[in-house]
Amino acid sequence: MRIDILTLFPEIALAPLSESILRRAREAGIVEIVAHNLRDWATGKHRKTDDYLAGGGQGMLLMPGPIFAAIEELRTPEAKVILMTPQGKVFKQAIARELSEETHLILLCGHYEGVDHRVIEELVDLELSIGDYVLTNGAIAAAVVTDAIVRLLPGALGDERSHQEESFSDPNLLEAPAYTKPIDFRGMKVPDILYSGHHGKIAEWKREKAMERTRQNRPDLLGPG
Repeated sequence: MRIDILTLFPEIALAPLSESILRRAREAGIVEIVAHNLRDWATGKHRKTDDYLAGGGQGMLLMPGPIFAAIEELRTPEAKVILMTPQGKVFKQAIARELSEETHLILLCGHYEGVDHRVIEELVDLELSIGDYVLTNGAIAAAVVTDAIVRLLPGALGDERSHQEESFSDPNLLEAPAYTKPIDFRGMKVPDILYSGHHGKIAEWKREKAMERTRQNRPDLLGPG
């Protein structure tokens, strides 16, 4: 897979993608991640990428020219162009799985008041938001989306079962509580069932505890009632 991130702040986008699992996946050739500075496609003495809103309003808007030029150069026939914007569809694990099946993603990072709407109409295949809040720039959101996608690629985690057992592998349940050694830490003990060796009962316990945590932290996942 190839992921191109188009942003005014490539260093911000790449910083969290250059360590740990993501670094190893890149070094192994599982994914190629390139962050591009949008100003490289801007013209004029000052390489301007933004201007005032037509019709008035506060803030600045990314101009269509540099974005069109960049995407037209980077786009391949199989590329999917995704705009990171708080106005987009909320990013969830199911979307991450769908996108992990793609071969080329271009993540366009919004900034200021976003992008000229002609970009959305003509270039963008999908608008994504990582939550109902506003960030300083879309490069942070692009890094989050990239991380979630890459860890689903074959070989990225090493153990192919890892991502299947994480939170949201079941979209309606959080992950069960997890423990490690020591068995007794400051009087707090690991539940005996986890050392029973009875895999069926352990699985039943995990399901029950996952349900409890979901009711406590994310009741919305369980639906009405």
